Amino acid sequence: MPSLNVTFTEEEMEGVRTAAAAEGKSLKQYMHDLGVREMHRKRFVAGASSWAERLRAEFDEAFPDEVPPSQRGQGTTAA
Repeated sequence: MPSLNVTFTEEEMEGVRTAAAAEGKSLKQYMHDLGVREMHRKRFVAGASSWAERLRAEFDEAFPDEVPPSQRGQGTTAA
């Protein structure tokens, strides 16, 4: 597998080293795990979005007065 060179500022690198040490991992293992976690996170989000979309009609029927966040105003008005 090809290697990848990534450039960090000194401040960024210190943050990465600190995070790796906090998890008890080598820098190499920590960077590998970041990529794997991101891949799993994206897969989870895609699955959750698909699941929510399949249930949207059922939710809308069960809660007809609920307004989706994307359709809400930017604030509320005092009564």
